[in-house]
Amino acid sequence: MCGRYVIISSPQAFRQLFGYSGQPNFPPRYNVAPTQPVPIVRLSEGKRQFALVRWGLIPSWVKDPRTFSLLINARAESVLEKPAFRNAMKRRRCLFLTDGFYEWQEEGGRKRVYHVRRKDGGPMAFAGLWETWTGPNGEEQETAAIVTTSANRTLSVIHDRMPVVIAPDAFEMWLDSANVDAKVAEALIAPAPENLLEIYEVSPAVNRVANDSSALLDPYTVPEAPPTPIEEPKPVRKPKLKDTAQGSLF
Repeated sequence: MCGRYVIISSPQAFRQLFGYSGQPNFPPRYNVAPTQPVPIVRLSEGKRQFALVRWGLIPSWVKDPRTFSLLINARAESVLEKPAFRNAMKRRRCLFLTDGFYEWQEEGGRKRVYHVRRKDGGPMAFAGLWETWTGPNGEEQETAAIVTTSANRTLSVIHDRMPVVIAPDAFEMWLDSANVDAKVAEALIAPAPENLLEIYEVSPAVNRVANDSSALLDPYTVPEAPPTPIEEPKPVRKPKLKDTAQGSLF
């Protein structure tokens, strides 16, 4: 699963990696959350296009988005069968611009937060699916979801799922829905290579969406509990003996 991620490379670095036209400018984001606008790359008339969409896919056939579950992730094992993703997998594949993501692990009754990124610190691409939802009054909203798969050995120590990372030499194959069949593109869905990513613990401040600063990426050490003070033994008070001696009559 992927519930939060980061976009921190410069716009120039992303443009160089993804090869889209135009020069969109956008600030770094350290805590991207569902329903927020996020950048993707897709093909439009055979050219790579940068676009902003809502993170949380809404299939075109949904009547009222307010009553529909939020789909931020699409499980790779069912993208060709589930009605919510089937058409997008065939015709509307995209790439998410990213520099890494967060994952949670429950331990000792609390959830520890980890940041996952490339070992070289560079940007990368998540496999995505996008859709256009049209409302009853003709309003349109473009939305997208990240495709996830089983975790590789590196990540399996904290979670059993991870986003699908698409290598640069496979961008065109994933994006070209017109010429590359969905079954062929499905071959790109696999856990990331073991030597690609690294993991380290970060602050639980990530849990609060309003927190969005570079400090979220600082390595975090769990504070040690203060030692329990040792109580000094209380002195034993000897009981007072009653004076049982009789007084003299003389």
